Amino acid sequence: MSDDRLIVALDVPNVVQGLELAQRIGDAASFYKIGLGMLTGGGLALANELKGEMGKRIFLDMKFFDIGATVEAAVRGVARYDLDFLTVHGDPQVVRAAAEGKGGTGLKILAVTVLTSLDRADLDANMIKAGDIREITLERAARALEAGADGVIASPQEAALIRALPQAKGKLIVTPGVRPAGAALGDQKRVATPWQAITDGADHIVVGRPIWQAADPAAAARAVIAELP
Repeated sequence: MSDDRLIVALDVPNVVQGLELAQRIGDAASFYKIGLGMLTGGGLALANELKGEMGKRIFLDMKFFDIGATVEAAVRGVARYDLDFLTVHGDPQVVRAAAEGKGGTGLKILAVTVLTSLDRADLDANMIKAGDIREITLERAARALEAGADGVIASPQEAALIRALPQAKGKLIVTPGVRPAGAALGDQKRVATPWQAITDGADHIVVGRPIWQAADPAAAARAVIAELP
């Protein structure tokens, strides 16, 4: 039995491998993330097939960032595909444009706060203002939600803080950087277990390599679900 609080990241190069992986996972997962890495490998085609033919929910992780008119046009195009979640960068002007672009569709716009692969040293290198990374994430989340985001993407280490925001009432929190107990961290730096992320207020967790690199991806997905509260 699947649980759509788990979103499986199909971080493979192309539609053929993505479809094969989804078929191996079968009914152990009902929600998939398709990211920028598969965009030129047929990502939208895979999204349509998983949604239309297999009845899966789809999170399109494109992290749009551009001038308002371009973001609005891009989101309007994505909204035609009847997908579920779409990411944009959490800058308020980007979020406002995305909200305009989705119109009256059911597409949920999720704002990226601070990437889970970044730490304070990375922010310094990118000339992001000084301060605690959690406080910066919290401020970006509040501003994005005020600008019209349906939810935010944030590290599980900030989920509880974001959930406590007045702006977060009724909004989604989706947490990548989730690793089952004993799993390798890979390139993630701000992580938590599935149980901790959901307990701290996340609505959905995103898990990739611990599932798709497993010898039995379906069993790995079920094991993650078994860790959820």
